Amino acid sequence: MRKLNIFLALCVAALSFQSCTQEKKATQNASPREIWTLEQADAWQKKWGWLRGSDFIPSTAINQLEMWQKETFDPTTIDRELGYAEGLGMNSMRVYLHHAAWKQDKEGFKKRMSDYLDIADKHHISTLFVLFDDCWNPTYTVGKQPAPKPGIHNSGWVRDPGVALAEDPKLIDTLEAYTKDVLGTFKDDKRIVLWDLYNEPGNTNNGNKSLPLLKKAFEWGRTVNPSQPLSAGVWDFKLKELTDYQIKNSDITTYHNYGDPKVHQHVIDTLRSVSKRPLVCTEYMARTRNSLFSNILPLLKKQNIGAYNWGLVAGKSNTKYAWDTPMPDGKEPKVWFHDIFNADGTPYRKAETDSIKLLTGVSK
Repeated sequence: MRKLNIFLALCVAALSFQSCTQEKKATQNASPREIWTLEQADAWQKKWGWLRGSDFIPSTAINQLEMWQKETFDPTTIDRELGYAEGLGMNSMRVYLHHAAWKQDKEGFKKRMSDYLDIADKHHISTLFVLFDDCWNPTYTVGKQPAPKPGIHNSGWVRDPGVALAEDPKLIDTLEAYTKDVLGTFKDDKRIVLWDLYNEPGNTNNGNKSLPLLKKAFEWGRTVNPSQPLSAGVWDFKLKELTDYQIKNSDITTYHNYGDPKVHQHVIDTLRSVSKRPLVCTEYMARTRNSLFSNILPLLKKQNIGAYNWGLVAGKSNTKYAWDTPMPDGKEPKVWFHDIFNADGTPYRKAETDSIKLLTGVSK
């Protein structure tokens, strides 16, 4: 009997391996799908309703690597801080990944992604994951991350892949494997609302140098063909070729805007003149630029546009300091640029959190 059980176990393992191998070959040989139809996009919006939340990183992490590496992954803080978001009536978070954390520990990385999704789901919060990014520091190193530079906005945030791709063109193979593995693993996960393939392509003076990776990211994503939509947010209309490609290839139209209501409405009108797809604003709210919860969130709610402000809890990312107003002495800024809560859960401005609760329906 024992021999028979061992034989059966080996057969099951062999069949499982064969099935996985066939699935991987099928993905490798598959053709990229077409962009979603307008009907698919509209059905997605009806399913999810009005999305509202933040761009989230726990206050104990300075960047994407510190958030996701095994030694510094902090589920206790994530749980506590997503609880703050739930209390505001937020129902979604935009969260950055990094291929270097995946490469360092592929299975562990995906397990931590799943753990994060479990925590978020417990708080009735969906997740929008970001794969690549052209913002802030050009290089990255796995392992222990640097301490924050006092008073400097996002002093430790790292691009993905940054300059590494230009220095090593073979890295493209790793980026493809990363994209297909992550999307393939979570392609039918009902806790994920959307995949943001590339944050602000062309930023940091990259311009059209980012276009090849942007195109590849969409090609890889469409080959995997997850059940969730694919997008890359419009952020600078002066980058015309990049912007045109993003609009024409995103299943759902996403964008960033940190302007006042007049500027923000102009961006909405411009996008609606070229896209009939649902709109999601994946970055807004900069207090010193008059992009506020009090004037932008009602505008977005009225027009059923998804709303993700930058920053939930002030912490090591230092995003309470403005991009262009460093305070190297580390003193408290007169006005917080981003973020809603202190680490202990007290709001920066109670009147602000009260108004958010009214808009989300937590308070009547």
